[in-house]
Amino acid sequence: MIFGRVKPLDAILATAEKKSLHRSLGAFQLTMLGIGAVIGTGIFVLTAEAAQKAGPAMMLSFVIAGVVCAFAALCYAEMAAMVPVSGSAYTYSYAVMGELIAWMVGWALILEYAVAAGAVSVGWSGYVVGLLEHTLAIDIPDSLVTGPFDGGMINLPAMLIAGLVTWLLVIGTKESATINSILVVIKVTALTAFILLAVPVMNMEQFSPFAPTGFIGVSMAAASIFFAYVGFDAVSTAAEETKNPQRNMPIGLIGSLTICTVFYLLVAAGVIGAPGLSTQPVLGAAGAVLEPGSRELAAQCAARAAEGMKDVVCSKEALAFTLREIGWPQIGNLLGLAAGLALPSVILMMMFGQTRIFFVMSRDGLLPAAFSKIHPKFNTPHVITIITGVAVALFAAFFPVGQLANISNSGTLFAFAAVSIAVLVIRRTDPTRHRPFRTPLVWLTAPIAILGCVYLFISLDHKSIILFLIWAAIGFLVYFGYSRSRSHVGRGIIDVPEHEAYEELDPPVPGTR
Repeated sequence: MIFGRVKPLDAILATAEKKSLHRSLGAFQLTMLGIGAVIGTGIFVLTAEAAQKAGPAMMLSFVIAGVVCAFAALCYAEMAAMVPVSGSAYTYSYAVMGELIAWMVGWALILEYAVAAGAVSVGWSGYVVGLLEHTLAIDIPDSLVTGPFDGGMINLPAMLIAGLVTWLLVIGTKESATINSILVVIKVTALTAFILLAVPVMNMEQFSPFAPTGFIGVSMAAASIFFAYVGFDAVSTAAEETKNPQRNMPIGLIGSLTICTVFYLLVAAGVIGAPGLSTQPVLGAAGAVLEPGSRELAAQCAARAAEGMKDVVCSKEALAFTLREIGWPQIGNLLGLAAGLALPSVILMMMFGQTRIFFVMSRDGLLPAAFSKIHPKFNTPHVITIITGVAVALFAAFFPVGQLANISNSGTLFAFAAVSIAVLVIRRTDPTRHRPFRTPLVWLTAPIAILGCVYLFISLDHKSIILFLIWAAIGFLVYFGYSRSRSHVGRGIIDVPEHEAYEELDPPVPGTR
């Protein structure tokens, strides 16, 4: 199953041989890394989106998405351990299935990273605006803090935070492990506080009806909630630094996903069971679930608010909103502050990841060489960083968080399915190559991962699927119109460049969404 030219794996591995990594991570460290990487924007922001699709049954959606992630992670870990270089799924696909598939995976990863950064920016805006309105007792005009799909004009706070992060990346500001650890503690503490305050006062009557939209709604919510788990690949990419990876990698992957799923279920239970609040979906004509971000949904939310109904599904800061409504307004504000502090680092890491993918594709000749230019003073890939920043700012300014998350998920699911296929292919084509970690029961695990990714992909809303297909079609045109004729591999250039400018940059700290 090879499509187009293949970049020899040995040439790719030459990059990794430039520096050896010390194996120091055990099962506990991997589990903690995974928890820090997974818990993020999804649970803070997308809870309301999931409730809109599935109601209380969104708890099942968390489980389904977590299981798919677990199988995909096990496949991802084998490739990450075997090919520990920049480029992630793009590089793996180039070495195993050929240039065309690699290009499409890289093209899809643009959706994963850039659009995800836009989604996080919108999520940050919701919490910060809510915090400012409640602490300062002011009313910020909706037209300036929501995009046109939410009934406003432009989301200025989201646009501004994307611009600020772009500036930081251009001048070379990087996160330290210490700052990342502090932010992980802030996030986990905020969620723990929410659970301790909301779960004990649950009203079980709030869980009925449990699945008002049926299993279709659960599937749609799972496809959105998948965004809450993405980040687990940070564990997979640490395989080269893991002691006894065959034992510790599955423990770290499954352990972190299990703990995060339990966290998510408890948070979801606290939101659903909050007395006096509604998590039942807003329905349109003929009982159809309204898409988050639609003008009709915004109108119905406004109408329900006018009637005095307290509705979590209409909130842009669901967890803080819940705490305020159950009698803990100050703690709700602190939770909003925690989200405001932690989420910009996630935007930074998503945009950093985007520039990494662009840089590697440019280095391979598939994108213009200007994309891999390094700033003479700041030593950063400033051209592609600015281009990425402008795109993220525009996404954040005009699109709702739920739609951005779904579009991002479409690219991620495509990439993860490609990696799962690549594991099967390389087991056939290169069975003797050294594998620091081998996917257990690969002929069962990989197909389940592939089918799970397909299932979640087709469960996305039609708009996101259509946008992905349009994006893929544009990708084909760009590849055959520009990239194929300029590919280094196609021109016989397969050596790793002597000067890897990008390697001078510190790698990003594994983060969240």
